[in-house]
Amino acid sequence: MPEFRYRAADAHGKMTQGTLSASGRDEALRQLRAQGLMPLALDEANGALPAARADAPRTSATVAAWRRRQEQRPLRLPDIAALTSELAIMLRAGLALDRALSIAINMATNVHLKALLEDLLQSVKGGKSLSQALEAHRALFGDFYLSMVRAGEMGGQLSATLEQLAAHQERVLELRGNIRSALVYPAILCVVAVLSVALLLGFVVPQFESLFSDMGEALPLPTRIIVALGHFVADGFPFLLIGVVLLVWAVRRALASESGQRWRDARLLALPLFGTILRKYEITRFARAMGTLLNSGVTIVPALGIATQTVGNAILRGALAAMPTAVKQGGRLAAALEETRLFTPLALNMVRLGEETGRLGDMLLEVARVHEREVQTGIKRLLTLIEPVLLLVLGVVIALIIISILMGILSVNDLAM
Repeated sequence: MPEFRYRAADAHGKMTQGTLSASGRDEALRQLRAQGLMPLALDEANGALPAARADAPRTSATVAAWRRRQEQRPLRLPDIAALTSELAIMLRAGLALDRALSIAINMATNVHLKALLEDLLQSVKGGKSLSQALEAHRALFGDFYLSMVRAGEMGGQLSATLEQLAAHQERVLELRGNIRSALVYPAILCVVAVLSVALLLGFVVPQFESLFSDMGEALPLPTRIIVALGHFVADGFPFLLIGVVLLVWAVRRALASESGQRWRDARLLALPLFGTILRKYEITRFARAMGTLLNSGVTIVPALGIATQTVGNAILRGALAAMPTAVKQGGRLAAALEETRLFTPLALNMVRLGEETGRLGDMLLEVARVHEREVQTGIKRLLTLIEPVLLLVLGVVIALIIISILMGILSVNDLAM
């Protein structure tokens, strides 16, 4: 029978951990609940720990250094998602909010997370609600998170709202992870292409410079260009590196301004194929945030304002910014969405259906799911085109370098004859 390792809390919030035997994960959960324990972590045991090895001290030191880095790193969205999920589990099990926060403090290993939880616990014990305690950390959690928690408190469904928040954050992380994973191979290809060309120009081409040195203007023009580029890369590499660093710094500083962001976002939307994918990705974020807020009890006008701020592209965010005013003046959401010219006919029809049936939040979440699938499909199609293009460009550049060198060698042979 499989063994499971667990970490759980009892009715008084005391932490406990151990192992148990069960036929499956569901059976293990039932055993823990029968003992009055609330499971916080449950994993199948993988057998005994490996025996100590000769390099164990060095390995232990490496692990300790990694743990210290993890304990000191700033909080990110995965940390907030994990905290939200843990609080939802503990509140659903019947623990009071202050007890749940105390348990979360004992479980936290990151110093920043522990400090955050201690501050929240102190505020809650001082009589504040969770949403009021989170106000001091608005920059970390954002308006969307705070509005959801506030709506859950007003409706007496804080645990259910935290579950919805955790599910929302997990979907955002999953979509973001899928996009990053899909871009890994093209990024590697780009790096390999740049390094290959730099190595050819900086190390291979200079080897032929002495052979071509006496020919002067008799060398073919392509050969002279390649030799000059090779000489520049080999001798001016430090200056080239400094120039690249300064260029990147200048571009990042320019794009950090509001006008720079709008210029960048407009150019990204205008790109073929990628612009369409980016538009659908941002609409996915908006629709999921809007649907989650409506299902949590936030009214439509504030929900529109908050969901619009979750859109990262400044151009699209500006196009959506007029919707709260239009809806507040008595217009329907579907009509306001249609005015932006950003949503597909399918999405607009689903929103109209949601307004007619009173299930607007569910329909917006369905719009997000549809667009998410389209984004993933679009990324796969884009990568199907990008990968062979990158390989073709790399092959052409290397071929041009080799052909230019061969032309110079043939010219030397002709003069020698």
